[in-house]
Amino acid sequence: MRKRYENLDGVVNDQSFKAMSQWQKERRSKVKDLTIQIPQAEVKEIAALQQNHEKATITWIGHSTFLIQLDGLNILTDPVWAKWQGTEKRLTKPGIEIDDLPEIDIVVISHGHYDHLDFGSIRRLKGNPIFYVPDGLKKTFIKRGYNKTFEANWWETFEIQNLRITFVPAQHWTRRTLFDTNSSHWGGWMLEDIPSEQSIYFVGDTGYFRGFKEIAKKFNKINFVLMPIGAYEPEWFMKISHINPEDAVKAFIELKATSFIPMHYGAYRLADDTGPEALERLYREWEHLQLNKEQLCVINIGGTLWLSADKG
Repeated sequence: MRKRYENLDGVVNDQSFKAMSQWQKERRSKVKDLTIQIPQAEVKEIAALQQNHEKATITWIGHSTFLIQLDGLNILTDPVWAKWQGTEKRLTKPGIEIDDLPEIDIVVISHGHYDHLDFGSIRRLKGNPIFYVPDGLKKTFIKRGYNKTFEANWWETFEIQNLRITFVPAQHWTRRTLFDTNSSHWGGWMLEDIPSEQSIYFVGDTGYFRGFKEIAKKFNKINFVLMPIGAYEPEWFMKISHINPEDAVKAFIELKATSFIPMHYGAYRLADDTGPEALERLYREWEHLQLNKEQLCVINIGGTLWLSADKG
């Protein structure tokens, strides 16, 4: 019998067929303007990223895909360049074409949903990366020939060079076929550059949950939080598994982190909200709570945040 994974406190995403039908009925009644999209970066620093082996950077490719450069390593989160998710066509182009990436050293996967784990994209990556995946997914990678794969349960840690990688909880679920629901785990990844004490928390895909407070207790310093803000509408259906912008801000405050970088919006129409709507709600909540504007780091698609002042 397959192991089935669970959320904290036994929280379950068990929406019925009736609830799914109700959501689809609501969706047909809504009119959304999908011609207005979130912006692409005007300048894409592709050559500088390809040549960079020293500076720390964060580049948003789109959705939950980032190129992160730490300790001279090229790291990808949830690499997805797919043009389609089911019947929904991608709304915004990836910020950097997959062929323009440098050689990848590490890939971290948050969970097995197709908008986070796309083997068509993984096959096209340059280099010979190590894959860090949730417990239950390793066999899926090994079957495809990716033998440098390590799987983790929550709080398990790996070290490579000067980088510490820890798998942390999230509130979600997963499925890739009709018969494998929750047969692999889900979560986020904390990336810590030990010498510089620079830390980046890739949240993955999640609803709001008490796990954020636990993560804050275990990590004294979190510099950058890559936080999802989209795919929350209708909230009565999505709330368990997808955090809305207001709760994302609440979670950020609980994490006591330095900088908030939004993600998981504007690439695919996975729910009824749009990318511009999610971003507008984020800005509005930030202003409502009178938070420091410098702590909100919205990266345009294809944009790069250089974590060191001097790019060389």
